[in-house]
Amino acid sequence: MSRPFSFSEGEYYHVFNRGVEKRLVFTNSNDRNRFQKLLYLCNGTEAVHLSTVREIFSGIPIYKIERGKALAAIGAYCLMGSHFHLLVRELIGGGVSQFMQKLTTAYTMYFNIRNQRSGSLFEGRFRARHVDSDNYLKYLYSYIHLNPVSHIEPDWKNKGVKNMNRAKEHLKNYRHSSFPDYLKIKRSESAILTPGQFPRYFEKQADFINEIVGWLEFKPEQPTPY
Repeated sequence: MSRPFSFSEGEYYHVFNRGVEKRLVFTNSNDRNRFQKLLYLCNGTEAVHLSTVREIFSGIPIYKIERGKALAAIGAYCLMGSHFHLLVRELIGGGVSQFMQKLTTAYTMYFNIRNQRSGSLFEGRFRARHVDSDNYLKYLYSYIHLNPVSHIEPDWKNKGVKNMNRAKEHLKNYRHSSFPDYLKIKRSESAILTPGQFPRYFEKQADFINEIVGWLEFKPEQPTPY
């Protein structure tokens, strides 16, 4: 099935995919750590060689490896058990598609070897939505980063958050998203992001926190904007 849009340089996209038959694609922290490393490593014009991937285990800082020219800019991401979300901007023609092909292929190879399985891991071609307005773009930072709240309050989107402090603490401590990076927490995974390619909505840490808290306090009976 063809997409209702074509990828274009300079445009923003919400990219996501989930496991085939809704299976878990991230079963533990090792899986999530590997995918985060591949988010960086596969986002470049240089080919991903097995010898390079092996350096992940050798102690060489993976986030300092030369990867060529970036294919897409990543503004936000979050890894859940059965799926992932990315906010990206295409930097070169065909960049998003090439990046996603490299990313999902490399991760599927790792996952299949580790779990002694074969075949597809993800549900067909990755899904994407063109971000066609400034309001939608800003909203995605909250939408993507709030996904982990469902770990502790599975029905929060329908019933609201019961324990606000617990939810905020969980988001802060969840390492497998870009949430810590917007809190200015220093870590090597910050290299995954290219914030300069996105609008500067959150000049200060407080701006980001206020935006997130605003959506956490959103009442289910209110209509969502998207």
